[in-house]
Amino acid sequence: MPVDVDQNEINPLPPVSCVVALASDDSVLANNWVHSLNVTAARHENPLDIRFVAVDSSNAEALLRDEEQLQAILVDAGSGEAGRKNAGVLVELAHSIRTQINVFLIASERRSLAGLEKHFDELFDRGECNFNRIFRLVQAFILKRASTPFADTLRDYVFKAKDAWHTPGHSGGDSLRKSPWVGDFYRFMGEHVFNTDLSVSVQVLDSLLEPHSIIQEAQDLAAQAFGARQTFFLTNGTSTANKVVIQQVLGGGGKIIVDQACHKSVHHAVIMNRAEPVYLKSTLHPTFGIYGPVAQKDIFAALDEHADARLMVLTSCTYDGLRYDLKPIIEYAHERGVKVLVDEAWFAHGYFHPALRPTALECGADYVTQSTHKMLSAFSQASMLHVGDPDFDEHRFRENLNMHMSTSPQYSMIASLDVARKQMAMEGYGCLSRSLEMVETLCREVDETGIFRVLRREDLVPEALANDNIGLDPTKVTIDISRSGYSGNELQIKLFDQFGIQVEKATANTVSVLVTLGSTESKLLRLIHALQQLADGARHNTHLTSPRPLPEFSRFTCLPADAYFAESEEISLANNENALEHLKGRTSADEIVPYPPGIPVLVPGQEITEEIVKFLQKLLQGQTSTEIHGLIFRSDEPYLRVVKE
Repeated sequence: MPVDVDQNEINPLPPVSCVVALASDDSVLANNWVHSLNVTAARHENPLDIRFVAVDSSNAEALLRDEEQLQAILVDAGSGEAGRKNAGVLVELAHSIRTQINVFLIASERRSLAGLEKHFDELFDRGECNFNRIFRLVQAFILKRASTPFADTLRDYVFKAKDAWHTPGHSGGDSLRKSPWVGDFYRFMGEHVFNTDLSVSVQVLDSLLEPHSIIQEAQDLAAQAFGARQTFFLTNGTSTANKVVIQQVLGGGGKIIVDQACHKSVHHAVIMNRAEPVYLKSTLHPTFGIYGPVAQKDIFAALDEHADARLMVLTSCTYDGLRYDLKPIIEYAHERGVKVLVDEAWFAHGYFHPALRPTALECGADYVTQSTHKMLSAFSQASMLHVGDPDFDEHRFRENLNMHMSTSPQYSMIASLDVARKQMAMEGYGCLSRSLEMVETLCREVDETGIFRVLRREDLVPEALANDNIGLDPTKVTIDISRSGYSGNELQIKLFDQFGIQVEKATANTVSVLVTLGSTESKLLRLIHALQQLADGARHNTHLTSPRPLPEFSRFTCLPADAYFAESEEISLANNENALEHLKGRTSADEIVPYPPGIPVLVPGQEITEEIVKFLQKLLQGQTSTEIHGLIFRSDEPYLRVVKE
């Protein structure tokens, strides 16, 4: 008979342990406080296993960088001016290295606080002798950060096993559980997938659209964790977040400056809000066919030329990890009264490690959208929208949000956002440190194959951006495969079929992998082994094609919304002179996007040029794996939808 085994008995969860450091150059005070606090911790309920250690100021930085279990630091400001200055430096250092840890200040007089009031969580007098109170306060702050108000309430409700006489219709999975036809799906998905799928009828779980209790508390904790004024959870992905922000700022129209390579949700929002777009041309890397950020001078020029613009949208980091130097750009926009939305779909982890900062919020962005599921531990579609706008109108924003959000959100997604935030708040620094170590190992081992090489920042940044201080998120690892003799698609298939490895994406001469919180040493070992094997079997005859630059973005003949909703007709894109004759000069009614790179060559309202027609025809010729989104196929013949004359 098979025996049911509790997996936690085989692989028990690691014990929670928290280190709290007291940084002081007064060894008498430090030793007395640490001894007393550890004695107090031993006598009290201590679920986090908090232990106190003393460190002098000169060694505090090493502790901040190396001790992953560090959750708080008490900084002694001493009794003189020198001590206050040292404390100020150490407090700033703590915030710059570990954004999440709690900081407490020990001072002897009010003037010790000058310039530090906003930078610590609690204040203790140097003569304090009530160590019970100090311990309880320190523990309370850490426990608050470690709480998951929504996820805990959802779990508690499920374990109470209430009878469900409300939606959804599967009623906690009971409609499937004993079915001879679909019971296998219930067993495959697992009990809790169904019994956590609840509805707004369960009032104890709050409302995502009008939160007042546990969801609001979870969002407040997220705002604190990510450095925002306010944070909103979304279960429709970052696509919805982008649309909500654009609707919030532009209302029923207005001019928007936007990166041509932005996510398609931004293009959709332009149509939905009858906006007038000013598209910024992305910069192509001529060797690898990777589109990078817009040149800073082009952004400044657009802001100068379009004084009536109300919003600018930038993507940072890009799919390939390239990051703008955002601070001067955002300051330039704000000086001209332009709000800034930064799509950080691929950079939700950035705030939690000093090697990745500053983030868009730190640089002054008004709105930041993040796909919490892409690099962190949330479920797919789970995203966050962070607000930094000092002029934020919350009432109007909630109405805009309600227009796009489902009234039946998936509660497990909300719980995953709560848990993903907790993970980053408690162990984000340590997790990312390990991820960055994996990146170093992967880069070294890949380069040693002699065939493959990892592209560094200087390889990926086009010459046109050389002076723009472009950064690179190292967790996006792009591998140059040019010397292998394989195309990116061929190598992607070989990795999958022969080694069971799925990469993130491929271009003509690169493959890309993501090193996330879920990357493990075993996965890393298998990836390195696979690349070594493929390097040993590299082909010497190659016919790789050079990356084909996108055609120039042509002029607009009308607003995208007018074109999209206008009466239209379909014209063949077949490779002949008739197609060119009939399409040239017409106005596109749809968005046409080749993938890769996923950047539109046409958007609604844009004039179709000869260059664009020939470019699309070439993509459709011969043996090509290029997908072109937005085309219409009638009996395998491609058509473009154009505005009817």
